[in-house]
Amino acid sequence: MSKPLRIASVNVNGIRAAYRKGMGDWLAAREVDILALQEVRADTEHITELLGEEWDVLHDPATAKGRAGVALASRTRADGRRGAKIHRVELGAADFDSAGRWLEADYEVGDEIITVVSTYVHSGEDGTPKQVEKYKFLDAMAERLPELEAHSKYAVVLGDLNVGHTRLDIKNWKGNVKKAGFLPKERAYFDRFLGPRGDEFECQDGTTGTGLGWVDVGRRHAGEVDGPYTWWSNRGQAFPNDVGWRIDYHLVTPALAETVVDYKVDRYPSYEERWSDHAPVVVDYKL
Repeated sequence: MSKPLRIASVNVNGIRAAYRKGMGDWLAAREVDILALQEVRADTEHITELLGEEWDVLHDPATAKGRAGVALASRTRADGRRGAKIHRVELGAADFDSAGRWLEADYEVGDEIITVVSTYVHSGEDGTPKQVEKYKFLDAMAERLPELEAHSKYAVVLGDLNVGHTRLDIKNWKGNVKKAGFLPKERAYFDRFLGPRGDEFECQDGTTGTGLGWVDVGRRHAGEVDGPYTWWSNRGQAFPNDVGWRIDYHLVTPALAETVVDYKVDRYPSYEERWSDHAPVVVDYKL
């Protein structure tokens, strides 16, 4: 039987710092086929040097040097083919700066094509221009998701989406209902992304939404339970006490959702062993 395709995503919070703290050991042991990175904060040559020659790297840096940045890396396959057939970085209107936040690539897996998107949604700040940019990005995502599914029945948008969809996704949800990352308007986007395709319903902000039919692999796998969280504040005892947020996702088309055979959040054994404030999210797809 063929081995499942293992796709991992992690916000590295600076790849050079992550490698100094142990990211390389995790990657060497995890047998990942396609790796999606966010907040790379490095040049392409830094990424290729750290990952090594066995990885084919695509990178979209941010407009401002040293900020954001998304990347996709794939291993050489046994048949000698490597990397993506084609990749794209455009998202939203021409005057919208999405550099370093959206990177799509098409990969050949046997006779199939899987489209993988590494994305880093703005963190935002309610009542500021940062939040306006975040809503622009989420609007652009809402337009792009149906196009992605039309392009490929197997598509996954993964990365740090900086929104906790429901109360299950944030430990201290009561203290964050008026803060970016858990605003009702933000959560309503995810209601629409994940609602049954074509159905109309009331969203968490009171608006009416129409479902796009995408699937949240983490929530489907875990069920209606708290977490599993993927990000923890560096303040206080958030990590030891597991007071976290689930803001790192694999959002997939219904066809790809049916191929999922495993989902894991690689939570660090201890605070001292963390190499990012985000944990990797690893999913196996049996295409």
